[in-house]
Amino acid sequence: MENINAIRSEISDAAKDIRLNLSNVLQSTLLNESQSWMVALTSSYFLRCRKLSDAILADASSIIGEAGDNDCQAAAAIMGMNTVYYRFRHMIGKESYHQRRASLRMNHMMNPETNKTDFELCSMACAALAGCEACIKAHEETLLGAGLSEDHVHEVVRIAAVIQGAVVALS
Repeated sequence: MENINAIRSEISDAAKDIRLNLSNVLQSTLLNESQSWMVALTSSYFLRCRKLSDAILADASSIIGEAGDNDCQAAAAIMGMNTVYYRFRHMIGKESYHQRRASLRMNHMMNPETNKTDFELCSMACAALAGCEACIKAHEETLLGAGLSEDHVHEVVRIAAVIQGAVVALS
């Protein structure tokens, strides 16, 4: 975690909690190492924090590989689109919008380079960061249906929350 530690050193004492959480949250006991890093990397891509993304990728590339990085980028981009679209449909509350086809390509979501569960974990992080209720519920249902627990979902959201805090602290 050499690069993450360098980033942590840039976080002020006023945000010491974030600095400490940034190292602790990546040591998950529920998610495997690859999943933790992928969720963190996807979150940083989704939040468009290049400095943090570069640091996470430098520390995680040997763990997640090129396929993992590709899935992180794809999850962040697709969820960037989906959270706007589905949050709008949810917030407008009109059945007429729910009857329309989205007609948005999401092929990578159905055929990730790593596996569907890890891609869903990454998508859940983005859904939580965007505050998209419809997306959060859909991805939680998929993860629970894949045999993961609410504790796994909770861990994903914790990682995403700390990455968000780190982005704010570094700004």
